[in-house]
Amino acid sequence: MSGTHPQRKAEVRALARLAGDELGGAVDGIGAVHRAISDRVFAAVRLGVGPAAQPVKLVHDAITDGVYRAVSAAAVAAGTVAEHTADVPGVALSRTVFGSGLLAALQGLIGDTLADQRPILAGPMTFRCAGAPIAAEQVAAGLTRPSGHIVVFLHGLAETEHAWHLGGGPSYAERLDTDMGCSALQIRYNSGLRIHDNAAQLSELMQRLVDHWPVPVERISLVGHSMGGLIVRGACFEASEAGRTWVRAVRKVVCLGSPHLGAPLEQVVHHGSSLLGLLPETRPFGRLLRRRSAGIRDLRRGSVLEDAEAADIPLLEGVDHYFVTASITRSPRNPLGRVLGDGLVLTPSGAGRNRSRRIGFEESNGLHLPGANHFTLLNHEAVYAALRDWLGASEAARADSTG
Repeated sequence: MSGTHPQRKAEVRALARLAGDELGGAVDGIGAVHRAISDRVFAAVRLGVGPAAQPVKLVHDAITDGVYRAVSAAAVAAGTVAEHTADVPGVALSRTVFGSGLLAALQGLIGDTLADQRPILAGPMTFRCAGAPIAAEQVAAGLTRPSGHIVVFLHGLAETEHAWHLGGGPSYAERLDTDMGCSALQIRYNSGLRIHDNAAQLSELMQRLVDHWPVPVERISLVGHSMGGLIVRGACFEASEAGRTWVRAVRKVVCLGSPHLGAPLEQVVHHGSSLLGLLPETRPFGRLLRRRSAGIRDLRRGSVLEDAEAADIPLLEGVDHYFVTASITRSPRNPLGRVLGDGLVLTPSGAGRNRSRRIGFEESNGLHLPGANHFTLLNHEAVYAALRDWLGASEAARADSTG
């Protein structure tokens, strides 16, 4: 407990300061909306009473601006005081289910800003066990029997490795570890960073893992949910281009609800933020939307490369790629299902093909889950059955050949 206390203290203080700054910024935004509305009202009044309205407006503006400045300054000051006084004993927030979920939500929204300004709340990409970070070089030491088959799971936007337990029961990683005897590992990362940045971190992390694995690595399987699938594809591409040795062992890649062609919600927010900026009354809301993280913005087109407008990267040669999609309707062809998909990702995007773009997945390597939402894919019996069949296919073939 005492060993994790300094980490918790730093996290709580950083959160307190962040809360104060964000509240102060929110007050400034409200003040901007108030000023825009009052300017429009006084402009209308001047049409009726003429210059006589100007003194009233000056007094009104002086009073309201002063009030908003005072409240904003007080909020920021309160955050500063809390930052220097907060001292809550206990385990680090980042190691608890609730605390890590809170941090993951913040990272998803403004993770790139946190990485620059409050790195204690951003955190590096790491392997995790029971919420605790584990260095890539030490992962195998915590396993009873390291396997030559490594399966790595990556969560999605604003999630942590705890998301794989959604709905209760054991996670895919825990079940595969038992049923297949593989070494199933889970990673946590800052989903607010650019996808290509996280992909580069994953590639470097995997190289360190393989370099220190105590038994020969026969094959690697990568499973990503939502954004995690894009990061997996990016890491494989980066490693292949850089000649990293770990990628030579990759045999299977599985993307669960990944927006390979973009996510409609981010597309709506992208255009909405521009429209909100047209009027002074709504401009603060437009600025708020534009603050969304670089990771979220990459989801508009499913951008894996640094150049968001660049062509799609090819799938890794010699590797089996699988995908799982879902729709909230019983059929993806239902008009409502076509518009909403799984609630966040449309079926064509999850399958990586539409009229203008094709990622390269084979249709026979896909599974569709009807009457399900985006987060159902994190823990569902049908998805697990598919994972077990897909990831165990090589083992079954090898057993047949030796039998």
